Amino acid sequence: MSRLEDEHAPSPTPDRSGTNKLSPTPGSPMLESMGGTAGFVYSTVPVVMFVIALALLSTKAAVIAAIATGVVLTVTRLVRGERLLAASGSLTGVLIAAGIVALTGSAKDFFLLGIWVAFAGFLATFSSVLLRRPLTGVAWNLLHKNTYTWREDRAVLRAHDIATLAAALVLGSRFAVKQWLYVHDATGWLAFAKIAMGTPLTVVAALVVAWAFRTSSKRLVNGPADQSASQQEAALPPRQDASR
Repeated sequence: MSRLEDEHAPSPTPDRSGTNKLSPTPGSPMLESMGGTAGFVYSTVPVVMFVIALALLSTKAAVIAAIATGVVLTVTRLVRGERLLAASGSLTGVLIAAGIVALTGSAKDFFLLGIWVAFAGFLATFSSVLLRRPLTGVAWNLLHKNTYTWREDRAVLRAHDIATLAAALVLGSRFAVKQWLYVHDATGWLAFAKIAMGTPLTVVAALVVAWAFRTSSKRLVNGPADQSASQQEAALPPRQDASR
């Protein structure tokens, strides 16, 4: 091959398995950090035990039953090889709830922490959309080491507005329903609401967030790289025919 041909030879196409690869959707790291979908299921078992024990025994006995169930589940998950943070998450919540009940003496206060956590989450997510910095977009950019000016892409910003509003809707509905039940001393229905509005709504919100993450990756991670490669190839002068 002549020197001219060597100089004008097209550059190799960027490796698709490298920088152009779609970044993982948030479903995996987010759900894994909380113990996966099973983690949400495990978190409901102590609540069920609390309500059952409360119907048959005293408030103190119900709290002890919930804590004991949480300990057993945590040990089981650790034995199965799950990470300590994921395995102990539900137990931590049960211990805090039990502490509140011990202080107030009211069984319904077992759900008080979850009610106000949902309210705080609603305020954070909804406010971030109003400020044009939706939290799911902030999280996506953090995962990419704050590399991209994601808010300048309207499609990406809109996707994260939708995803963050979905999270705000889930958290806001949880607060509204549970607070109403709390005011009306409906302890049994509080447990039902925690279960019914827990895993199902979380999975729905996670799917919307996953869509927003994938949209961001396609437009900002893959899109510019593919476009740059195409522009680079188009800018190269035509290849000389060696037979001439």
